[in-house]
Amino acid sequence: MKYSKETKFEELSIAIPIALDTLLQDHLIRKDKQEDVAFALYKPSHGLIRFSALIHQIILPEEEERNVHGNVEISSKYFKRACMMAAKEKSGIVLLHSHTGPGWQGMSMDDFSSERSYASTVETITGLPFVGLTLATDRVWSGRFWEEQNGWYERRWAATVRVVGKHLKVSFHDGLRPEPAFREIYKRTATVWGMANHGQLARLRIGIVGLGSVGSIVAESLARMGVERLLLLDFDEVQLHNLDRLLGATESDVGLSKVLIAHRQILKSATAANPQIKAVISAVTEEDGYRNVLDCDLLFSCVDRPWPRQIQNHIAYNHLIPVIDGGIQVRFDPKTRIFKGADWQAQVVGPERPCLQCLKVFNPSDVGTEKAGLLDDPTYLEGLPVDHGFKRNENIFPYSMNLASLEVMQFIEMVTGIADTFYYGTQRYTYNQGFIRTHDQLRCEDGCLYQGSIALGDSAIPPSIGLDHSAEKARKRQS
Repeated sequence: MKYSKETKFEELSIAIPIALDTLLQDHLIRKDKQEDVAFALYKPSHGLIRFSALIHQIILPEEEERNVHGNVEISSKYFKRACMMAAKEKSGIVLLHSHTGPGWQGMSMDDFSSERSYASTVETITGLPFVGLTLATDRVWSGRFWEEQNGWYERRWAATVRVVGKHLKVSFHDGLRPEPAFREIYKRTATVWGMANHGQLARLRIGIVGLGSVGSIVAESLARMGVERLLLLDFDEVQLHNLDRLLGATESDVGLSKVLIAHRQILKSATAANPQIKAVISAVTEEDGYRNVLDCDLLFSCVDRPWPRQIQNHIAYNHLIPVIDGGIQVRFDPKTRIFKGADWQAQVVGPERPCLQCLKVFNPSDVGTEKAGLLDDPTYLEGLPVDHGFKRNENIFPYSMNLASLEVMQFIEMVTGIADTFYYGTQRYTYNQGFIRTHDQLRCEDGCLYQGSIALGDSAIPPSIGLDHSAEKARKRQS
């Protein structure tokens, strides 16, 4: 779905990588307290119901391209230069300026008239809507899009402005994403991180990809924490061998979709006054699943195969949607088949963090194997060594609980930073020794393609979504 006069997305958002946000803050927040201005370029990100403008390049003003005198005036030369760069880069245009005041900012009549005067020219040149951003004195962003309506351009507010790095900082439009009212049920929670942080956590739209043993526990945790908007994504159904690890499932649920079981469980335990839960029976490797998760502010990756991990790795960087990933490895003696130990690992990926491929969480060659359908081919699996990773999927509920807890804690530290903690790094728990190692110095390899595609959205190399053999087999079973 493309942004056009005929297509109106239900929600709009703007996202900024932390490195560019820092550059903009330094430029726009002046020591002399005067307002300042800058242009930027953005790439589009099309979800199913949300359109996001991803800022990927800043165009700072050169000498004599703007006049600062309390307010700020923009020269036609500066605007022309921004338009030429946008045409060359096939990008949309953003106008950013600072305001003297805290919080989400409204617009003066001068602001309104100035931005609207650019809208028609920008959309004619770029084919994308003109975007305006305001930076408040407390470093809160507010944003809007200019949409054509019957030959006239009208302002439409973004629901969120997201700054993505080691910390996820989101500015919310209170009319579109209202702050949750205090409820007695939150009393103990608010004591720990305060209602302001609770509002940050609760208002995010969070996707959980994979509703198996780990994903079902993550869903339960977020529901009890008061998260209001959840997307549940899984194509599989409950089977007998899931019942010892799948939260909320019983023998009478065998054959039912895992996302529907999770949906039912969340409605029982949610503390939000009006939880909004969307259950999608699809894979993130398919078009429908992929577009659905692009509507989210953050993802939990609770999958155990390489292809969906590769897709989510792509999303974390190209689309500025952080991904909290985790996995469990149980080890056996290859000869005796006696249990030797277990490890589980959790990490967040996105700008300023190492990606899943460089962390060796998945192997690109294994992605090709899965896409070819070989992981669902019994003859192929029989030919693999007995201790090969594709044959190993043993797990127990306590391991899943521990990993789910690590993933949720990564979420809390990334969003709230309580106790001055914003970055755990990669965490690995070793069952045999009973302690957690933190690898916070890991980095991507030189030339990492994912780090080179930050905020490029739909414009970069397309995601490798397509026919998912596992999802197709599941649909046949369920039909």
